[in-house]
Amino acid sequence: MATEPWRCAKSREAERLPRGVKVDVLPSSVATTLAEDGGEEGGKVRLLNGCVPLSHQVAGHMYGKDKGGILQHPDGTVLKQLQPPPRGPRELEFYNKVYAAGREDSVMLELQKYLPKYYGTWSPPTAPNDLYLKLEDVTHRFKKPCIMDVKIGQKSYDPYASAEKIKQQVNKYPLMEEIGFLVLGMRVYHPRSDSYETQNQHYGRGLTKDTIKNGVACFFHNGCYLRKDAIAASIQKIKEILHWFENQKQLNFYASSLLFVYDGLYPMTTTWLNDGGLVEKGRVPKGQVPSGGTLEYNNNMHVISSTENGKVETSVGKGFSKMYALHKRHQSQISLKVETVEQNNVWKSSTSLSQEHLNGNVIPQLEKVFCHMPAMLPESVEVEVRMIDFAHVFPSNTQDEGYIHGLKNLITVLQNILDT
Repeated sequence: MATEPWRCAKSREAERLPRGVKVDVLPSSVATTLAEDGGEEGGKVRLLNGCVPLSHQVAGHMYGKDKGGILQHPDGTVLKQLQPPPRGPRELEFYNKVYAAGREDSVMLELQKYLPKYYGTWSPPTAPNDLYLKLEDVTHRFKKPCIMDVKIGQKSYDPYASAEKIKQQVNKYPLMEEIGFLVLGMRVYHPRSDSYETQNQHYGRGLTKDTIKNGVACFFHNGCYLRKDAIAASIQKIKEILHWFENQKQLNFYASSLLFVYDGLYPMTTTWLNDGGLVEKGRVPKGQVPSGGTLEYNNNMHVISSTENGKVETSVGKGFSKMYALHKRHQSQISLKVETVEQNNVWKSSTSLSQEHLNGNVIPQLEKVFCHMPAMLPESVEVEVRMIDFAHVFPSNTQDEGYIHGLKNLITVLQNILDT
């Protein structure tokens, strides 16, 4: 039976930054002794030139677990170690072709918008033959990056794969040939617990036609509510990529992914109002409700007015208004009334709670009320959807039907999540 989007698989981890990676598992060209490079800082092992293993990687080769991996450079870029031939040289050739100086090919110029920016190659001074791709870290500007890696296409093997390789890839996730995409991993920030929920490739391979919708929805659910703003923005980004694929016949992509990123630190403030004035901004310490005060839990809302009876009216975007009132009836009883009104009077709802029903624990209950209110779409939200992993890209003179099929199905799934 399908479950609600917020009932995700319980492999949740209170994930913080990793405590470090054993230096002896890193390539000798990159790993340096802690004494030479200053030891550990902030729980991370510092490597050559101040690089550290990518802390929020959700799929692919990882430092400390695999021979290859991705490093974060202090300048805000990532370093991706070139894979052995033919995959590594093929990916390098792809980037060099797309970002060739003086290029006038409109197809390739537009493709640049959907890739991480490419800054050439990088090698450690001590090992000039070890090559790394120097790429934009698209998560760098996000405070609490939520990340999902989705492999796109009906085939995760290229035209030159052996029969054994084809069988191996098909057996990993037979549904991919039908739906055209596979969730490789995700990392979702939960603001109430200040922790991350992570899922690996086994999570994605366990999704079926009946559970794929809720499986993807988990990436956009922060433990309180569904981030419909991030879903809508992601759909728009995918449609732009789809438009590019429908108008190009130069390249076919296999085993390539889309990287989704949005900020889990949703713009949210909590403000106390007393006698119509703002007293404090920021998170309210649990259990501290000002005497006779009114609590406004502000989620992209703007205060319009407040009245003497403690009622605050706020605007919440297009066509909506909410009213929150925290009334002190007597010393031991506080009641909260929440009204949600759409200006065209299509619907109206209200919720009332009293302290005697809350066992005196007011703030956690207020959080529950506001968390389960309809999510409002802000005017804009920062979302990234970028194409990554190009070790299996080949010249072509036909449309990439497998990739197009996957993009269309992914859009359909996201739209169904948004609509329901």
